[in-house]
Amino acid sequence: MKNYRPVSNLPFLSKLLERIVQSRLQTFLDSNDMMPRSQSAYRQHHSTETVVTKVYNDMLMAADCGQVSALCLLDLSAAFDTVDHDVLMQRLERQYGLRSVALQWFSSYLSGRTFRVVYGGSTSATVYIACSVPQGSVLGPRLFILYTADLEDQVAEHGVNFHAFADDTQLYVHCRRDDVASAIRQLENCIEDVSHWMSANRLKLNAEKTELLWAGSRHGSSLLGSAGPPLQLRTETVMASDQVRVLGVTITSDLSMDKHVGNVCARCFYWLRQLRRVRRSLDVESAATLVHAFVTSRVDYCNAILAGVSKSTTDKLQRVMNAAARVVSDTRKYDRGLTNLLHGELHWLDIPERVQYKLCATVHRCLQHKAPHYMEDCCILTTDTARRQHLRSAGRHQLLAPRHRRSMFGRRAFSVAGPAAWNSLPDYLREPDRSVDSFRRDLKTFLFSLY
Repeated sequence: MKNYRPVSNLPFLSKLLERIVQSRLQTFLDSNDMMPRSQSAYRQHHSTETVVTKVYNDMLMAADCGQVSALCLLDLSAAFDTVDHDVLMQRLERQYGLRSVALQWFSSYLSGRTFRVVYGGSTSATVYIACSVPQGSVLGPRLFILYTADLEDQVAEHGVNFHAFADDTQLYVHCRRDDVASAIRQLENCIEDVSHWMSANRLKLNAEKTELLWAGSRHGSSLLGSAGPPLQLRTETVMASDQVRVLGVTITSDLSMDKHVGNVCARCFYWLRQLRRVRRSLDVESAATLVHAFVTSRVDYCNAILAGVSKSTTDKLQRVMNAAARVVSDTRKYDRGLTNLLHGELHWLDIPERVQYKLCATVHRCLQHKAPHYMEDCCILTTDTARRQHLRSAGRHQLLAPRHRRSMFGRRAFSVAGPAAWNSLPDYLREPDRSVDSFRRDLKTFLFSLY
């Protein structure tokens, strides 16, 4: 019951009006660069994939330098339901410059809402809502982001890395193995200030659901103990785990992808078994649609972080793709012609090429400024560096790849794997001015030519 979230009963016309207001508000915020830079929810060109890719990239690069990373996942209690209307209106006026009619409109939008409960034939008294943004509304999530924008500044004061997707907040620091105690104090002080800030803004940090992960090389992690030192948050002790789930991706203490791939494969095979039972009731097009919805979408989610993993890991996902192709074509496991079925009929790329496709597509979006700033910082053209403007690579739209020491970590980070994948493409594909659709179409054609 404590996780129950009622959805507001909103008229269709109200949502249309909200969408218009949201469009104008977002244009105003973007033109004045007032959106929180590390908040990736409900923003164009931002997604959970970009957040996970960036956090995982930083942890890999830290491990490549011999450091360990402490990743702390914060949880808010009923975050959208505790937004104080008065505080929000003050913030819209003083921090974002909304005045006059615009501010009055938002005040009218939030005020006067009521709710009541119907249970067992009885109806409760009507209660006026003094806080929260409407659940299921168009503007509600955007207003929550503006309400919590100052959280990024609170964390930055402690030198802690911060990324958020709505109310899912990731804090992480890197340190040497002999400096773990200092990193723990840094995180504890940061979370303490964050908790005070949330209390002052009518939000509540849920220490019971806060998670901690110490990650690095196997040798570095083993020196920290079984899972690593805990966090002490007032009366609550947050014990370190050997794995955490970050926006749908399982990250383990050794930064391998085996656990995540295993979870994806188990879920995909479950859905393939369900689809196999009803396959004879479906035509080929319907079967392909369901497979894409339940299987390949899971395989492709955040697959950029699979760059550089072992062949045994990618082979597990390839078996999922092979089984999915059998379901679509309604053939059996040992029927011949699987390669022709995958490449010729279904036009599906194998797992290594799907990873390369995602890397190159992400780099292309970065070069066209259609990606978050924290992703664009990983993709620097040689022409942007004064020292290298005279090199031949400068005229071929190649990227700078940072040096790395360990293929097990640094080579797998997006800041290394992305430029490497981009630089391996032929010159005609590396034109950054190509449209997204044209680039992706020609990229897929090029990858198929490699078979």
